[in-house]
Amino acid sequence: MAVTPATGAAEISPDLYPSEEDLPYEEEILRNPFSLKLWWRYLIARSSAPFRRRAVIYERALKALPGSYKLWHAYLRERLDAVRGRPVSDPAFDSLNNTFERALVTMHKMPRIWLMYLASLSEQRLVTRGRRTFDRALRALPVTQHDRIWEPYLALVSLPGVPVETSLRVFRRYLLFDPSHIEDFINFLIASRRWQEAAERLAGVLNDDSFHSIKGKTRHQLWLELCDILTRHATEVSGLKVDAIIRGGIRRYTDEVGRLWTSLADYYVRRGLYEKARDIFEEGIQTVTTVRDFSVIFESYAQFEQSALAAKIETAEEEQEEDGEGEEDGRRDDLSKLTKKFLDGFWLNDDDDTDLRMARFENLLSRRPELLNSVLLRQNPHNVEQWHRRVKIFENDPAKQVFTYIEAVRTVDPMKAVGKPHTIWIAFARLYESHNDIKNARDIFEKAVNVNYKTVDHLATVWCEYAEMELRHKNFGRALELMRKATAEPSVEVKRRVAADGNEPVQMKLHKSLRLWSFYVDLEESLGSLESTRAVYERIFDLRIATPQIILNYAFLLEENKYFEDAFKVYERGVKIFKYPHVKDIWVTYLSKFVKRYGKTKLERARELFEHAVEQAPANEVKPIYLQYAKLEEEYGLAKRAMKVYDQAVKAVPDSEKLSMYEIYIARAAAIFGVPKTREIYERAIESGLPDNDAKKMCLKYAELERNLGEIDRARAIYVFASQFADPRSDPDFWKVWKDFEIQHGNEDTFREMLRISRSVSASYSQTHFILPEYLMQKDQKLNLEEAVDTLKRAGVPEDEMATLERQLAPAAANSPVKNGGRMVNFVSAGSESQSDGGIRLTANNEDIELPEESDSEDDKIEIAQKNVPASVFGDLAEKVAKDEDKGADAADNGGSSHLGALERIKRQRRQ
Repeated sequence: MAVTPATGAAEISPDLYPSEEDLPYEEEILRNPFSLKLWWRYLIARSSAPFRRRAVIYERALKALPGSYKLWHAYLRERLDAVRGRPVSDPAFDSLNNTFERALVTMHKMPRIWLMYLASLSEQRLVTRGRRTFDRALRALPVTQHDRIWEPYLALVSLPGVPVETSLRVFRRYLLFDPSHIEDFINFLIASRRWQEAAERLAGVLNDDSFHSIKGKTRHQLWLELCDILTRHATEVSGLKVDAIIRGGIRRYTDEVGRLWTSLADYYVRRGLYEKARDIFEEGIQTVTTVRDFSVIFESYAQFEQSALAAKIETAEEEQEEDGEGEEDGRRDDLSKLTKKFLDGFWLNDDDDTDLRMARFENLLSRRPELLNSVLLRQNPHNVEQWHRRVKIFENDPAKQVFTYIEAVRTVDPMKAVGKPHTIWIAFARLYESHNDIKNARDIFEKAVNVNYKTVDHLATVWCEYAEMELRHKNFGRALELMRKATAEPSVEVKRRVAADGNEPVQMKLHKSLRLWSFYVDLEESLGSLESTRAVYERIFDLRIATPQIILNYAFLLEENKYFEDAFKVYERGVKIFKYPHVKDIWVTYLSKFVKRYGKTKLERARELFEHAVEQAPANEVKPIYLQYAKLEEEYGLAKRAMKVYDQAVKAVPDSEKLSMYEIYIARAAAIFGVPKTREIYERAIESGLPDNDAKKMCLKYAELERNLGEIDRARAIYVFASQFADPRSDPDFWKVWKDFEIQHGNEDTFREMLRISRSVSASYSQTHFILPEYLMQKDQKLNLEEAVDTLKRAGVPEDEMATLERQLAPAAANSPVKNGGRMVNFVSAGSESQSDGGIRLTANNEDIELPEESDSEDDKIEIAQKNVPASVFGDLAEKVAKDEDKGADAADNGGSSHLGALERIKRQRRQ
């Protein structure tokens, strides 16, 4: 709008005047200018009009209705749309801002109007005006709606170019409103590089036990952030006890110990306190308990030393260059002269400490194995293996090895030890022994034998090592004295005192240690007399700790000294003490020694021993004893008794060894009595219930024997008998042997008979089935009977005849297992079965009932055609069938029997 200077009146463009189409709306508004509905209808009708024209309508409406939120909101949105895309310097933005100000006169309680205005100011980058407007909005709106204002307010003060102090003041005011968003303030401080206040705020958060992170951060993460700020900006943060803060984190967060120690050392490095940093690195390495934390600290430590060395070398080179180019200044003060006079030549006064730093770096690298071992020992100070590795690290330093052993024996608790704690004492003593210090080695052993170990075996090992050390130095008497002392039983008084204490040490059980007594026996055999050795063995028997090997050793000792009867008494004691399988070696040795010693002079006593041995031995262990027994009879006894022993052996051994035992039996019988004597052995072997495969092998050997003797028919009979064990499809080797036999010794009839038997055996194997329980067989028979009745019913048989047939078939089905009770197991009859008296009985298969299928026509006659079986198939059975038919029916019935139906045939069969 323009103002005319002459008249002072506002000139309005003709386009903004109402048109003829606006007259109805204008008339309504004139009648009721305070109706929002009329003004809104007018605006909707002119929605397609230019904004300038609609702005006039909005201004008129707002003049009439200045408190209408709907009109102000719609008007402001259209004005925002009108200026969108224009530069912020456009005058339209000033008009828009003035419109917002006019709207807020009445709409100052509407947060949406404020948000639209604030967003517009933020887009215009009017920071000062926007900040003041935000403050006005916060004063105008109730506190419950302030959260809607603070979010864009913080976004405004976080824009680039906004003074940091201004932003900090706004954030501090916001924290008064909502302290839970302090993490946003901390992030802003970090982004603004205000490290001091950021560290203080983080420290305050960590000290507040009720703080809960809205961003999901844990206290551990906040602690690490604080440590990073304190260490990386050590010179910019003051007023906080950095050392105490980080050490508190080390105590609290054990999974990040390595990182926290390196952060603390880094803090002192940045402060220029290098010696303090070294102390922190050393303290961290000496306190961490995991290899991961140790690796983190050690790598940082090594990098620090390497950087210090490199910096010193670089500084020294630069100083040399400067000294070469410049001139030396001759003027020195009095302090410099005194320093040169009194401290010149001392290495502590040498500015060039490159060698010292190099030595530090090399020393650090060389200490790594020791430091790592210390970490592992801090994890478990009772780990014996790690102590041995630590001693090995100081292999070239005996003094450190001694100190390590002293520390180990003081630290390791035998009851908690991982490994064998007695090995530390033994290795400690051997260290002194290797340096020819026997006295100290004995002192170590004397202390070691008084330690309460977890097991008796550990203590016994220490005593044995103690005695072996004395043996290595030719102190044989002292070694025997040590063994006597170790194996001495505690007195009654000592036992009573220990029982009163309630904690029995392993020293009370040492006198029953088998390891100790075995070593003592070896010493007595080597250094003592026979009587002293026997006394030791007898003491072992008295303590009941003897083993089969000790018994054998005792007997060998007596035999070497010609005490044979005493040795046999020891064997007797051994076989009474032990059972199988431990007594096996004692029996075998005892019997062999006895037979070798006495031979046939004490034959009866030897037989009693063998009989006693085979009675005690289980089946799987009895074979070698029987063979030894039979050998005794063959060499010193009677051949007949030897055969009897073999016969007992084949019955006593398990089935898996019977074949080999029979082979030995047959071989010895043939060697003693000749080949014909083996026939009855073969027959007993075949009938003894050998496994099928073994029985077949025995039959083949028996047949080969008969063939060699010229008994062809006997050999053929054996092949016939063995054929039941050989399936032609899976065992062609047997049939090939028989075939070769028949080709060589048989004729056409015998060959045909062999082929017939082969087919019969093959058929029997193909028809083999599992025998079902009796109740399942009866169930199957009932099902078959029901199926037959249903079939007859479908064929049209009357109900009365069906009931009669069912009653007749029921007893037959019930008695069928009794009639067929003589059938062979796993064999299905093919129609005939042999009787025990040699006769042959014809059986009919009652289960196969040939019934016609149900016909579509009821008038069709049901007939089943049959074919006569040739009589040659049955052989002798045909005559028996003919006789039965003559007794059961007349000639006319016989003539028409071939045309009977299924029902008539069943009835006739039941009458017969």
